[in-house]
Amino acid sequence: MTLLRSHLSGSWQTGTGDGRPLHDAVTGEEVARISADGLDLAGALEYGRRTGGPALRELTFHQRAALLKALGGHLREHRDELYAVSARTGATLADSKFDVDGGIGVLLAYASKAKRELPNDTVYVEGPVEPLGRGGTFLGQHLLTPLHGVAVQVNAFNFPVWGPLEKLAPAFLAGVPTLVKPASPTAFLTARLIELVVESGLLPDGALQFVAGSLGDCFDHLTGQDLVSFTGSASTAQTLRSHPVIVRNAVRFTAEADSLNLAALGPDAGPGTEEFDLFVRALTTEMTVKAGQKCTAIRRAFVPREHVDAVVEAVSARLASVVVGAPGTDGVRMGALASLDQREEVRRSVKALRDAGRLVSGDPDHVEVAGADADRGAFVSPMLLVGDPDRAEPHEIEAFGPVSTVLPYDSADRLVEYAARGQGSLAGSVVSADPAFVRAVVLGIAPFHGRVHVLNARDAQESTGHGSPLPQLVHGGPGRAGGGEEMGGIRGVLHHMQRTAVQADPDSLAAITGRWVTGAQRHDDGVHPFRKHLEELRPGDCLVAGPRRVTRADVEHFAEFTGDTFYAHMDEAAAAANPLFGQRVAHGYLVVSLAAGLFVDPDPGPVLANFGVDGLRFLTPVRFDDELTVTLTCKQLTPRDSAGYGEVRWDADVTRQDGESVARYDVLTLVAKKDA
Repeated sequence: MTLLRSHLSGSWQTGTGDGRPLHDAVTGEEVARISADGLDLAGALEYGRRTGGPALRELTFHQRAALLKALGGHLREHRDELYAVSARTGATLADSKFDVDGGIGVLLAYASKAKRELPNDTVYVEGPVEPLGRGGTFLGQHLLTPLHGVAVQVNAFNFPVWGPLEKLAPAFLAGVPTLVKPASPTAFLTARLIELVVESGLLPDGALQFVAGSLGDCFDHLTGQDLVSFTGSASTAQTLRSHPVIVRNAVRFTAEADSLNLAALGPDAGPGTEEFDLFVRALTTEMTVKAGQKCTAIRRAFVPREHVDAVVEAVSARLASVVVGAPGTDGVRMGALASLDQREEVRRSVKALRDAGRLVSGDPDHVEVAGADADRGAFVSPMLLVGDPDRAEPHEIEAFGPVSTVLPYDSADRLVEYAARGQGSLAGSVVSADPAFVRAVVLGIAPFHGRVHVLNARDAQESTGHGSPLPQLVHGGPGRAGGGEEMGGIRGVLHHMQRTAVQADPDSLAAITGRWVTGAQRHDDGVHPFRKHLEELRPGDCLVAGPRRVTRADVEHFAEFTGDTFYAHMDEAAAAANPLFGQRVAHGYLVVSLAAGLFVDPDPGPVLANFGVDGLRFLTPVRFDDELTVTLTCKQLTPRDSAGYGEVRWDADVTRQDGESVARYDVLTLVAKKDA
């Protein structure tokens, strides 16, 4: 039987020896063998640092995003092939789509977020400039740059496609190369995924490497610039986290580990309500999708004591209709576990849970199987228990399969106490239409959960479900759930970067960040900035326009025209009594409008549109006969690679005759490229 290939240091390689056999979860047949013996993982890390890292760091965030989008499109064209291989892991077609399409969706979602939220640059500037002195000549700014290491990901067996891709996306966007180590039982699916990626030729050399088998001495060669992201058991996470090199070099380590996730039915959601039905459907779905092999699956189902019997009856009825069997067989809704070893682990866990409760649906030792041999395949029936929430077992034992335990509770306070006994979870759901109950429970369990999902009739149609990780939100949890966040939108990207506080004069800070900052030099070459195309603009290009006298007639006309007759602008006595004004003042929006009239160039030109204003602040009142001057300065340029224009951010500083700023804000425009 062929050994799975690893892709390291720019080439396909095979480990030595006979390797460990990997089996089809449905038939028990040997699929492949796996071994990383003899592979140079230290060399692979160095290849990532010296080849993959520099190639990625030369690209901007937007260029990396474009590659992720292209990769997502390439993989989408090969979904059917991945589905076919996925079936050998025991996954039904629906399960395979959840894994494969979910992973592709992560790539596309991250690509989209990067285009919207990250600059078309290699440096990420975080937060506002911090004045560090009174004279404005000494400033501070946080910026983030890519770590010069490798993101090593150690994955679990349950999501052999989604798992690698959800970790790859933020690391790749950050400019950090990745080394993928899959769990062995389903590594043959991850191996085919990596083959497709490499065959695409889309990613720079060294940006993605793959090891089929043990990591061996890999951790011995980690540096403080490397990162480790782990998904698996809490005990393994603890072992890896305490590796001497990780401790000594302070290697960034995140983990998604054991999680006894909960779903709580509200007292208002009794039988006959839509929320009751939603709870029952969510519980049975989470028990049977991927045969319950989801890190976020519902393990503890908290139910008001008076509704326990009704929930057990309804869930048991739905589970009775679930056909277990070979993926692709007519009517099959739940496939096999990933391996026979996993089946035995689930049986041991159910036995321990039965010591603290009773089994009300399913049988750990017998299951009717469609289209396959129940003994050769890793099949179990979905199992529902009713437990005692005051016992330790339901809060400590995770049966990683189609198993859940119904636990009664008597009050919101007791529910929160029981939830905390899970010692930290990835996800929890609260199913209720009672806002007071929802608030009490969500705020009570939030410190122990990475994500809380509120489900009711109002949001059911758009809800993504209890256990669906979303690239826009953090994915991870506190305590036994790992203490890390594997995803989290741009947070996930920044995790792979170093945050550095830079202290400098304004001109140096502008040069470092590529953005004009207050106090840095401005440039006025006599050409109106709005007459310049995107390539001709530079941060610091400016225009000074004005003065423009603000008259009583201006204020009264603006009030009549807009309908804004707020007393501070129109009522002399009331305005005089206002401690902030003391007399009638101009509308703030009139000031902004007059400023636009001063700096706007009216003729058609490179400026295509004004699409917004950020950070508008009115700093001091403008009174009748004050004279306004505006200084407009090019602050930041963001080219769009796929369009004939880019975004330009302008600093607008409106001052009165004594030089004091009356308003400051950023103007956002779209400016055409010269050759577009």
